[in-house]
Amino acid sequence: MKLIETVELHKAYANEDVETLALDDITFSIKEGEFVAIMGPSGSGKSTLLHILGFLDRPTSGKYYFNGKEICSYDQESMAHVRNQEMGFIFQSFNLLSRTSVLENVKLPLLYSKFPEKKWEEMALGAIRSVGLEHRLTHVPSQLSGGEKQRAAIARALVNSPRVIFADEPTGNLDSKSGQAVMEVLQTLNMEQGHTIVLITHETYTAEHAERIIRVRDGRIESDEKVKTRHLAKESFRK
Repeated sequence: MKLIETVELHKAYANEDVETLALDDITFSIKEGEFVAIMGPSGSGKSTLLHILGFLDRPTSGKYYFNGKEICSYDQESMAHVRNQEMGFIFQSFNLLSRTSVLENVKLPLLYSKFPEKKWEEMALGAIRSVGLEHRLTHVPSQLSGGEKQRAAIARALVNSPRVIFADEPTGNLDSKSGQAVMEVLQTLNMEQGHTIVLITHETYTAEHAERIIRVRDGRIESDEKVKTRHLAKESFRK
């Protein structure tokens, strides 16, 4: 089943009568349960594409279908609801509350969810266990390593059981060892639990943890291919 589909997507920005085309004729689809990397250099349009896929922006023209429904049929309130209930986001800068424990950080998306408050702790604990961070429940971000901060952010993205997780340069602020561990977490979530993951990255090694790479350059799709030699998770984060 197609979870994400774009058809001839364009995005242009106007500045003092000068129009800049950020996305040009973007057409692709992602099935539920896929792990897809969108890869490109800085300025290629991949972040603009992520903003549209994550209901943070709208295209100038073309169509974007999420779970079979076209984006133009959503008002702002409906878009916010889908973002909270059906999408999870992981950012390069973690975006954790600095004076709040791992457990409370992971609970945050549940404040605006349909789930009753009595279930929040159980759901948060389940998400934290899935990324191997249960030994850091009461720690605040300043007491965590970079890799642990990103695992907490992944748990927060998972807590609502979203249809898709968008990971925007999730290893960008990490050393190579921590970055590898984070990619193994994401890959295990995809391969063992069936989560749909869309990864934004400029790094070939990071992209090759996905099963498919869409390469973007100058706002256009340059290639869309299966990964021939995929880096497989070792589950080292559970140790």
